[in-house]
Amino acid sequence: MVTDVAADRTRVLEAADRLFNARGVQAVGMDAVRAAAGVPLKRLYAAFPSKDALVVAVLQRRSGTWDAGIAAASATAASPRERLLAVYDFLGEWFRSDDFRGCAFINAFGELGGVSPAVADAVRAQKESFQRYVAGLVEELGAPPALATQLALLAEGAQTTAAIGDAPEVAEHARAAAGTLIDAVLAAPTA
Repeated sequence: MVTDVAADRTRVLEAADRLFNARGVQAVGMDAVRAAAGVPLKRLYAAFPSKDALVVAVLQRRSGTWDAGIAAASATAASPRERLLAVYDFLGEWFRSDDFRGCAFINAFGELGGVSPAVADAVRAQKESFQRYVAGLVEELGAPPALATQLALLAEGAQTTAAIGDAPEVAEHARAAAGTLIDAVLAAPTA
């Protein structure tokens, strides 16, 4: 029985993620998720008592996928500078994927952030996690902490611009800007 519950939960999360990504959170009802997942409505609500709970679970799952992707992209880089730039390489691959519809966190916040504190909190947690990750790489680089915020802003802006403009090459522009910024910060005299 536990395996059935876990399998149902996984099917529901996968179906909801696909549907939310393709159509938006508000356009997808729980019945559509149930049908796509192939689980009875009673089991759907047993796993996720509300749509907000389902959206938060989808975002948490996406956060894990994002973290793993960023870490994998950075893992083979030889230096802290290259690990920072690998973030933009990861973005470039993602922007070119068939299912890229922009950042799920930004999209969910735009749809529900003002009315769902749980969704807003999940989005903020992911954005803070990404900021901490970049900050750790900036610290390894020996650069001032403000650089982390600047580089994260480049990544966030690239996600939005790539989605709205259907322009995957934005990742390469953001990577070039990040490289220029890193080099300028490292070359600046320390006070």
